[in-house]
Amino acid sequence: MTARPGPVSGAAPAPAPVSALERWRARAARQGAAVLIAALALAAFALLDLMTGPSGMTPGALLQAALAGPEGSERAAATIFWQIRLPQLCMGLIVGASLGLAGLLMQTILANPLASPFTLGFSAAAGFGAALAIMGGALVPLPLPGWLLTPALAFAATLAATALVWLVARLRGTAPETLVLAGIAVMFFFQSAQSLMQFMASPEVLAQIVFWLFGSLLKANWVAVSVSGTILLACLPFLVRDLWALTSLRLGETHAAALGLDVAALRRRAFLITALLTAGAVSFTGTIGFVGLIAPHVARALVGEDHRLGLPAAAIAGALILIAASVTGKALSQGAAIPVGIVTAVAGVPMLLAVILTKKGV
Repeated sequence: MTARPGPVSGAAPAPAPVSALERWRARAARQGAAVLIAALALAAFALLDLMTGPSGMTPGALLQAALAGPEGSERAAATIFWQIRLPQLCMGLIVGASLGLAGLLMQTILANPLASPFTLGFSAAAGFGAALAIMGGALVPLPLPGWLLTPALAFAATLAATALVWLVARLRGTAPETLVLAGIAVMFFFQSAQSLMQFMASPEVLAQIVFWLFGSLLKANWVAVSVSGTILLACLPFLVRDLWALTSLRLGETHAAALGLDVAALRRRAFLITALLTAGAVSFTGTIGFVGLIAPHVARALVGEDHRLGLPAAAIAGALILIAASVTGKALSQGAAIPVGIVTAVAGVPMLLAVILTKKGV
């Protein structure tokens, strides 16, 4: 009987196998680091956004204006910082985060990587509401001031689109195909109504409607920040409650149902939250496209399918895309910043093509 050869003298011992828990911890550390890096990039772009504009501000002047407060000795710098740039920055952060979260919810409940809040016609509805407010205010004096009337009717029109899609879903079920088809029908309806309003408008009113549809942060003020921020904060507890359910649904409807999840109820809740987030975002800023489409893909590239990190990552990615668009718009046009809706639309085309070319089964 041949004896087994003994261990070679001086040979390195075989590495111990890595346990599943250690692999999970390493992956969680990488994902957490990715989210932290994205948050730091967002902070850097936010600072750059405050510094750029028709009248540039150095970091020292920016810090002085921030510390002096709205009633600081340098009235011009204080007004620029507290009444113009800071509200625009806060609005960009809120709108970007809202659209990023809404986009991730849409792609999860519809199981479609090309879905976004605008798939269900919410953007077209908001545009119709804004056109109605602008045209109605020009023809007949209305009780609300113009700066409040336009977002109010845009918000109301978005909720009307939500009700229409919801009605179809109640009649035909909440399957992804039903929601998408109902959303497309609602989108074309409100786009047609919006085109009719533009056709009937005078040149001056038409110019106002078109500028609103561009999507811009220039209309931001502290009232808009308060309303949109309140809507975002009110939706967060419901999102946190459904973190595990959304992750399960992302793995497949059959898998989620086997775990005891009420898929139809989850879709209804996510649908209503998406409508509120989108309405709160676009009512004050106008139509801003591609943020809700691209941000979820960036989030999944950073942290995967787990919504416990995916939702924060989508919010950060959406805010980062929008603030970067704001900085780019200011850099390309020194006299008057290009609306962020135009920048995101132009930049979103290559991003969308990259998603289509890299995603399997799209």
